[in-house]
Amino acid sequence: MLMTISLLMENKPGALMRVTGLLSQRGYNIESLTVARTLDPTLSRMTIMVDVDSKLRGQVIKQMNKLINVLQANDLTESPAVVRELVLLRVRSTMEHRTAILKEAEIFGARVVDSSVEGFALEVTGESERLEEFVSVMESYGEIDVTRSGAVAVSLEQKKLRLSPPVSKTGGVVEPVSAPAR
Repeated sequence: MLMTISLLMENKPGALMRVTGLLSQRGYNIESLTVARTLDPTLSRMTIMVDVDSKLRGQVIKQMNKLINVLQANDLTESPAVVRELVLLRVRSTMEHRTAILKEAEIFGARVVDSSVEGFALEVTGESERLEEFVSVMESYGEIDVTRSGAVAVSLEQKKLRLSPPVSKTGGVVEPVSAPAR
């Protein structure tokens, strides 16, 4: 079963490697991985789609939360969340199919990002199943090239983030240093 994991992590070298290493060591196949900075440049948000037995989902989240650089890991698989993916598709087609391609693109909510005599470059976002359907329809019009992003997800739950304080290399909690009194 595909599990959707959302991670908030420190934006530091090696953080991505630790997360993917944990998953690969345990034999889990990563289906999709997307990571980018948040509004705070010291933090990144990562969305991972991974094939995990449903009984082991809780264990995976606990292991992720123990990793250095991971501030919070959440399982969004069955919680209220919006999950989207992006497809960029180039379709080469004859002139008589151009109108039909544009109508199909409109039905799927795709946007034309480039047009030439040979065809179109289209951009569409949505749920993975819908994007598969779009790609399948476009294949019927001619030769296509497809590039897909990984899934991105945002939780719709109303809970606040509860971040743990950073852990020092010696294992203790790092205490904030206060400025000396004047």
